[in-house]
Amino acid sequence: MCHAGRVSRPSASVFVRCSCGHLHWGRYGAAGLLLVDPARGVLLQRRAWWVHHGRTWALPGGAIEAGETARSAAAREAFEEASVPADAFRAVAASVVDHGEWSYTTVLALADGAEARVANTESAEVRWVDPDDVPGYRLHHDFAAAWPALRDRAGQELVLVVDAANVVGSRPDGWWRDRHGAAERLRDQLAKLAEAGVPDPDDAAVTWWPRVVLVVEGQAKHVTGVPGVEVVAADTDGDSKIVEVVARQQAKVLVATADRELRRRVEALGASILGPGTLRSQLDEL
Repeated sequence: MCHAGRVSRPSASVFVRCSCGHLHWGRYGAAGLLLVDPARGVLLQRRAWWVHHGRTWALPGGAIEAGETARSAAAREAFEEASVPADAFRAVAASVVDHGEWSYTTVLALADGAEARVANTESAEVRWVDPDDVPGYRLHHDFAAAWPALRDRAGQELVLVVDAANVVGSRPDGWWRDRHGAAERLRDQLAKLAEAGVPDPDDAAVTWWPRVVLVVEGQAKHVTGVPGVEVVAADTDGDSKIVEVVARQQAKVLVATADRELRRRVEALGASILGPGTLRSQLDEL
């Protein structure tokens, strides 16, 4: 029955032929979950014999529904096919293979004690596999092609460390009249950015949902954290506190600052730099 004022969208459950001439499943694209547990490895699914590319190993995944994000689609498919609940992992990045008319998004996630089992007839088996052993499996050909790049990111996360004083001071909007309030406004914008994601500085096909660390000092040092943003107060030297925060990370680190000396110090630790202007532009787009 068609309800007045409601427009139904075409079903996502169809094959799409891309410009390369290949058939892909999902009118609105497809998504899969690359779930990594440091102790157990990567979660792989052996596809049932009757599905497209049956009996091959790949990731839990499937077609994106109309109006659904790739991130939510990957989580839904992981639950439907492997019984992995959304609260058992944290999504950290998305890697997109774009065919123009169709795209596939791999959502990379870190497990938090997740258990998995065959949950529907599309899965013949699910198994935790050491990342080094993945190429030895009979893989779905698209997953096999994507695996080398995914392997480099599997288990990683991005930490965005923000020099609050430097970023706030990069725009003459009267921040000096209320430094505490300006830092709080930046914190709240960063919380939205953590949810929306930031582009990888080296690969346009990758978006990260970062852990954000906001380093504050002076009149802003009593600002508190919010979901998505950890606030670290520097009692005296803000730059040294940022270096300290960067040094203890075991992740890919991006530091938002324009301070030349601070840039030199954190780059020596392996961090990349995000200019305050670029960060501000990303925040303004939210």
